[in-house]
Amino acid sequence: MSEVSTDREFVRVCALDELPTVGAAAADIHGRIVAIVRTEDGEVHAVDDTCSHANVSLSEGELDGCTLECWLHGSRFDIRTGDPSGPPATAPIAVHTVKVEGDDVYVALAAPDQTQQN
Repeated sequence: MSEVSTDREFVRVCALDELPTVGAAAADIHGRIVAIVRTEDGEVHAVDDTCSHANVSLSEGELDGCTLECWLHGSRFDIRTGDPSGPPATAPIAVHTVKVEGDDVYVALAAPDQTQQN
C-alpha cells in the first residue's frame, strides 16, 4: 500500500471480518465515502468510493486483481495508485492510507484536494 503523510489521523473503520473476503465495501469517514477493498492475497486498500467519471459508487463494482471497475460505464481504477486504466474515466481517484492492527482496519484520509473529478 502507498504511504502518505503520517500526520493524518487514522480512524477505525471496521473489523477485518466485516469486509468481503475479496471485494469492496463502502464506509463513511468524517462524511467522506471510501471504498475499503480486500484483494485475493488479503491486502486491504482504501480509495474514494466515487467514480471520477460518473459519480457513482465504486464499491458496488467488480474487483479484478488490484483493479476496481465501475459498474455503470466500466471505468477501471488501480486501487494502489488511484489511476484510471482506460476510458471513460481520465481522472484518478484519491488513495487513502490503510493499516490493519489485529482484527481492526484503520484508514487515514488523503487530503481532499487529491480527489479529482472529470
